[in-house]
Amino acid sequence: MKKIAAIITFVVLLITIPFLKGSVFAKQNLKLNKTSLVITVGESTQLELQGISRKKRNKVLWKSSNSQIILVNKKGNITAKNAGNAVVTATFQGKKYKCKVRIVSKTNGNNDKKEITSGTSYYRDFLVDNIFHSEKNGDIHYNVYFPDSYNEKSKYALFITLPGYQGLYFQGVAENIKTEDFGFEARKYHSDMIILAPQLEDWEETSADQTIALVEYFLSHYNIDSDRVYINGYSGGGETLSIVLGKRPELFTAALMCSSQWDGEYQPVVLAKTPVYFVIGESDEYYGSKPFKEAYEKLYELYRKQGLSKKEIDHLLVLDIKDSSYFQGTGITYQHGGGYLFCRDKNIMGWLFQWK
Repeated sequence: MKKIAAIITFVVLLITIPFLKGSVFAKQNLKLNKTSLVITVGESTQLELQGISRKKRNKVLWKSSNSQIILVNKKGNITAKNAGNAVVTATFQGKKYKCKVRIVSKTNGNNDKKEITSGTSYYRDFLVDNIFHSEKNGDIHYNVYFPDSYNEKSKYALFITLPGYQGLYFQGVAENIKTEDFGFEARKYHSDMIILAPQLEDWEETSADQTIALVEYFLSHYNIDSDRVYINGYSGGGETLSIVLGKRPELFTAALMCSSQWDGEYQPVVLAKTPVYFVIGESDEYYGSKPFKEAYEKLYELYRKQGLSKKEIDHLLVLDIKDSSYFQGTGITYQHGGGYLFCRDKNIMGWLFQWK
């Protein structure tokens, strides 16, 4: 009887398996051929829902989140109309599949040379490894975040964050935003803000010139509110920032110097009255707090010689030295790594973004 039961079970399985394959074992694995995409105004490309037969593709419903930015037809072919962000959604059997699309403007550089090579992938909503081909300053790599609301008709704030050593380009693509959170924390202060993260090669003159060139490009090619251009630099990025400020302080609404030292000129900053906030651990293991104290004192004295009152100077210039108690219980084992805390400190970041 046991042998007969086993034979019957085996026969039942042979009959049942083909049906199971069509249901449980052969569960549909549907996905779009692309989930993120960067295309140029006027360009078209094809999206497809993979995992279904050609006969069923006409049952897929396609929709654009913004038809002023991008059009999509019933076959999933998309056409970029204007620069901005949009999401294309494919709906099949009640389930939605989305592709995030970034549309960039056509560039018309000198002699028709391409000025920008756009990145092709995203990291936490940042389009990574874009390249500005500067005739004077060479190729400048950068990562950039555009808010979902971005369109060319509205004015946007601009925030630039300069990386420390661990985020330089030779460390790997997008390491600056993977290792520092200033760009992500900044989103909490302005919803209508473009965030620019240059990925530089060092913290000296060349990187400063490249930062200035990239900022100037964004100011001239995007609808930026020139009264809301903010910049920060952490560690080596702070050294770069000080050189930038010594050359073109008038480009920036306010600047945040974190765990670093001042390598640039002072007088241009004072003449432009660009607000600067210095913050560092009192016993910073790499720089110590003395260089920031000296830079603050030099700027303070130059403002005093200009005839500014203490109240006026204190409005433009802040020196914030954090003692050991600031770092206790935070998981930060050394003060130079305090930049990780500074970007999350509302008093520090709030100071930067209060300026208009």
